[in-house]
Amino acid sequence: MPVTTVSSAVHIAPVVVKTFYKHGKRKAKKLKEGRDEEEALDDIFFDEAFHIVKAFIKMGTKNTVESLQAFTNTHVPAPYWAAVSPVIIPLTSCNRAADMLIEWFGPDELKRVVGGERWWQVRGLDGVDGEWITEKEYLRSAKDNPKMHKNLNDDEADILRMDHLERVMLYVHGGGYFWGSVNTHRYQIIRYARKMKGRAFAVNYRKAPQYPWPCPLQDVLAAYLYLTQPPPGALHSAIPASKIVLAGDSAGGGLCLTVLTILRDLGLPMPAGAVLISPWVDLTHSFPSVMHNIETDIIPQHGFLAKPSTLWPVDPIPKGDGRVVPAKSNRPPDPGHTDTLKPTKKRMEENGNRNDITITKEKVKTQGEMLDAAVNDQRGENASTLGSGGPMRHPSSEKDVREDASDYDVNFWEPKPPKVLMEDPDAIPLELRAQIQLYATTEQLTHPLVSPILQGSLGNLPPLYILAGDGEVLRDEIIYLAHRAAHPSKYPARQGVLRDGVRQKENSEKFTTPTKVHLQVYDDMCHVLTVFSFTHSASCAYRSIAEFAKHVSDSSEEHLQRNPFPELHRPPSEISTASEADDEHPSALKHKTSKKTKASRPKEKRKSSDPSDVKIYKQNEANVFKEVQRGEAEKMPPSHSVGQDSPDLGDCSESEDIPNIRMIRERVNIHGISRPMEPPEDIQALRLRPGQIGIIKEAPTVRWLKGQEKWDKHFKSSAKRALKRRARLEAKARRLLRNARAQGLVLAGEQPIHEPRPGIAREDHPEKIQEDRRWGPLDLEDERPPPTAIAKRLDTPEALALLKKSVYYSPPVSHQTIPKLKKSDVLRATFDPNDDPNRPPPQSVSEQQVRTHIIPVHGLRMWDGIVRYFGRKSASKAVKGTKQVGKQLGIINSHEASGSGERGSAVFVLPSQSHFSTISSS
Repeated sequence: MPVTTVSSAVHIAPVVVKTFYKHGKRKAKKLKEGRDEEEALDDIFFDEAFHIVKAFIKMGTKNTVESLQAFTNTHVPAPYWAAVSPVIIPLTSCNRAADMLIEWFGPDELKRVVGGERWWQVRGLDGVDGEWITEKEYLRSAKDNPKMHKNLNDDEADILRMDHLERVMLYVHGGGYFWGSVNTHRYQIIRYARKMKGRAFAVNYRKAPQYPWPCPLQDVLAAYLYLTQPPPGALHSAIPASKIVLAGDSAGGGLCLTVLTILRDLGLPMPAGAVLISPWVDLTHSFPSVMHNIETDIIPQHGFLAKPSTLWPVDPIPKGDGRVVPAKSNRPPDPGHTDTLKPTKKRMEENGNRNDITITKEKVKTQGEMLDAAVNDQRGENASTLGSGGPMRHPSSEKDVREDASDYDVNFWEPKPPKVLMEDPDAIPLELRAQIQLYATTEQLTHPLVSPILQGSLGNLPPLYILAGDGEVLRDEIIYLAHRAAHPSKYPARQGVLRDGVRQKENSEKFTTPTKVHLQVYDDMCHVLTVFSFTHSASCAYRSIAEFAKHVSDSSEEHLQRNPFPELHRPPSEISTASEADDEHPSALKHKTSKKTKASRPKEKRKSSDPSDVKIYKQNEANVFKEVQRGEAEKMPPSHSVGQDSPDLGDCSESEDIPNIRMIRERVNIHGISRPMEPPEDIQALRLRPGQIGIIKEAPTVRWLKGQEKWDKHFKSSAKRALKRRARLEAKARRLLRNARAQGLVLAGEQPIHEPRPGIAREDHPEKIQEDRRWGPLDLEDERPPPTAIAKRLDTPEALALLKKSVYYSPPVSHQTIPKLKKSDVLRATFDPNDDPNRPPPQSVSEQQVRTHIIPVHGLRMWDGIVRYFGRKSASKAVKGTKQVGKQLGIINSHEASGSGERGSAVFVLPSQSHFSTISSS
């Protein structure tokens, strides 16, 4: 059964019952054992919500990729109190973004790593879907805008009416780079826009595996250029980069960070700051928490697997010896398959043009022997010993690691894809024979624009506010990312990355200014904690994100160089506690609607005695100030300080900002109260040497393989059907191409074989060749796109739809003529439910939103209803508990007594229900 609202409800209902039963047993056990420590899962509502999201994502792995994409990219109407105006980011902006990427890569890397400069520019739509989002109460009167005229529809008018809002958040949604959309994240984005009293722009970028890296990257860059350099016809005014805040969760956070590095490298204006919520920045899974935190996170145990389809996996039935096998050779496979990003000239000469490297008489060496051989080859016979002598082992091995060997990987063999780093250096390395991530090929995973944790430098970036959950699998890489950005020299890039990329080596020497970072790690929280908007943790996060966005977008560049942290702004910023403190949208209670609408809306006005996210933020603001006052905050090095050094903070009544703080490091408890983070030397992730970062390791590889083998066995018949359907679709695509040629299709540079038939390529043709569309699927003969990219495939329904649209409806400038469908093709399309001879075929659900023709009772709305319910009940429970404590102890809201806000502090009352959360992950 595909992913639908009904199948989701059927799958999740037993989870709700099971969780309720287990919750009671766990609470009873804690009570019996006398354990009084507080945990996030002690709240039945968070417990239920956590397991609902986890169950939904797990259900997604049991369906095809296309099914999950369609469900999460179904258009869901916006709430009536919000102004949501859809737009199309045109091809002109997309082309500018492409030019930026072409400049960044250079011709050699485009050919060697990306596979060409054309295939990733091919798309089905005439641009990228985007949305302007704000609160209706923030809209200016139509009379105040001189651009307003009668021919505008409501959405266009709203864009003009919100144009006066200077603060802009460019939001990039998450979803593992392959699912999710502006629809899954709209309620969260509305909440950000309201709290920052500005507007947001959300981009519905193309997704893998149909449009793998760097397709999503191009689309996010196009969205940024659309804001800063509006194309002709855009209704909004050009937005200065200094007024834009980039924000994204999970995969979206990784894209935001990558965009920042590209803008920095090319010397282009960068945004005022960036918010990274659980950013996924290491697709090699080289950090410990990937293995340790699987039980406390919503991410599936074996990763994002899927039921086989024509699209994914690349090989529905594993070929040869399997998807992961012991190394068959002492060198990686030939370039162009699962190879290193930059094979050596010597190995290329040895390999020649052979594709089958398994036929070899040489003895396959162990991991340690491979290293020793590499050492002897590169440094001479005496290089195989060090110090007191003896054979050396790989500097990144889990065992037998020498403390002074951290720089060996600059010259020695290191297990780059497809080789896997083994825990036992005396073992024969494993080799990957399958693509393990949907976003990029295995050999691309170590590229710094795929895994930005491997950037040569993360210095010289705008201020970053980075959030992570302590229970999420990505926790360690997020913590490492924050410290790498703030300490470019202390946490250098792996030397192998610098060796393989000229730009990365230059960046490591050029960008040495520390990036100012605010890092918060939330106790007991999982991946993308903002999904659970009814919790104290999420309330704290939303408020802190809004205050950060306001501070960096309102301040000058000089001011931000001195202090980018709103918590250190003096005097402290005033925050309205009247309306902004309420999670219930303020205008929703006074908005004029029908009686039916009013009656259906629950009354959720917060009681005046309820603590709000504003009070939590103020408490945390005081905690940060005390940390700086005690000298525990990290200061900028003297060479990078602006103006005078930090003043004496003995007096809390400072009237000027506290300058030259490099990094704020905090943990946040389940009540939203912050405390200083432990020293870096006590954090496991920060003890990893650079040579261990970005290496595919044995444990996560074996875990993924076990899951994939289980899926291969369970879905064996589906895999066979997928292969048969691929063959039928390819035959259909080739017939379409033959017919198009027979009808006079001529590409640029070709000569017509015969005179075009009447009606072909006439000026009055209803469809025109698009001047701004550079390339189509027929222009990729010399390109090598990833095997999942539908731009060059002929064996999936989406590839066929893309081909048909490119030939008959929206041809690129490389086409000289537009053929007409043959009558036989028209007849076939008439009987095809997924085709229509009178209009372009629907494009991939990874790009085009699914539109329903009935009133949508969609699962995304169901989730919003669940969150509202949990928010109301949690708030009610918290109010009762606080009043009880107040009667017994004579105090209410005595959070000051808890000091640093450790667990055990008085319970805060949750904000009233949230309308601003929906399913989102990865």
